[in-house]
Formats: sequence, C-alpha cells, structure tokens
Amino acid sequence: MIAALPIVLRSLRAGFARMAGDESGAALTEFALILTPMLVLLIGGIDVGYQAYLRSVLQGALYDVARSGSMEAPTLACDGETVEERIGCALRKRSDIIARGATYEIEISNFYDFSTVGRSERLETDYNRNGSYDTGDCFVDLNLSGDFDLDAGRVGVGGADDVVFYQVTLTMPRLLPVPELLPFAPNYELSAETAIRNQPYARQATPPTICV
Repeated sequence: MIAALPIVLRSLRAGFARMAGDESGAALTEFALILTPMLVLLIGGIDVGYQAYLRSVLQGALYDVARSGSMEAPTLACDGETVEERIGCALRKRSDIIARGATYEIEISNFYDFSTVGRSERLETDYNRNGSYDTGDCFVDLNLSGDFDLDAGRVGVGGADDVVFYQVTLTMPRLLPVPELLPFAPNYELSAETAIRNQPYARQATPPTICV
C-alpha cells in the first residue's frame, strides 16, 4: 500500500497538470462575466440614439408646422377654434408617429422683428443714461400693452410680418427600461424652438412710442 503511494501521487499531479492546461469552457465563463455590462451599454446606446432621433423628428415637425402657420390662412388639416390650437394639433399629429403617449407643452409668442425676440421693449430716450427704463423715459411699445415690459412679446401667432417664436417641450416614457439599469430619468423631456416671420399679406402695424 505504501509502495503504491508514489504512483498515486504522480497520477494526481499529472491529472492536475492536464486540468490546468485545459481551457475548454473558458470562453463561456468569460462571456458570462461581460454579458451584463455589455447589455447595459447596448440598451443605453439604443435609448440615447432613439432620444436623438425623437428630438430630430420633433424639430423637423416644428419647422414644417411653423412654415405652414406663417401664411395668412394656414391649411393645417387639423381641428381647433384658433390658429394656435390648429398649429398645436398639427405638431402633435406629426410627432406622434414615433412619440406614442407623449404630452406637449407649446408656447407661441410673436414679436415685432427678430431683434426683439426675448428682449425688452426698446428705449427711445434714456434721460439719466442708466441703460434702463425710468418714469418719464420714452419707449417703443412693441407689444401694445401701454406699459414698458421686459418681454416685448405678445401671445399668439400675431399678424402680417410679425416674427413668431415657438417653444415646444415633449414628455414621454422612455422606450426601454433604462432607469432600472442606469441613473436616467423615467421620461424623455425634449425641447425644440424656432422663429419664423409671417408672410407679408398685409401692412405690419407700427408700434407707438410712449413717454410716461
């Protein structure tokens, strides 16, 4: 029995040596280790790509609808009592092709010209030269409110030759369950904006200068 012990030990060493050199099944083990992070990256990449595509579709739809809305009597093939409502309806119809279950926040304002978009009404006289409006200064009442306003815009699409500024925010659930895997918000929230001048189908109203 003792004499056979060296033979047994040599056999064990030979067996362990064969096992150490046997790499069959190693690829499967390595693949299992990288499968989860690879799937997370793949799903995240698909989600980011869809988000970029969705933003592109939304911006393209906004350009298209804004051009149609710049006409005197726009044909939008959509229901609504006002032009603004029909524009919102048309925008949703064009975007809903890929944005199922989305909600939209649409803001439409108009300005006298492009230089006044997002700016205050224009000072004509600044008596104390401080660069801001004070009582007694004269200003161009661009939005026809009768008061000096820091926002020169008016609500709605305006009239002939006015510049219309559109801001749209789209919210919808994510396409894939990415928030369960990555620190992403549960919804897409995308925005698009554009400014376009209405067609000159009539004479644009000239805003008055007010001194109060």
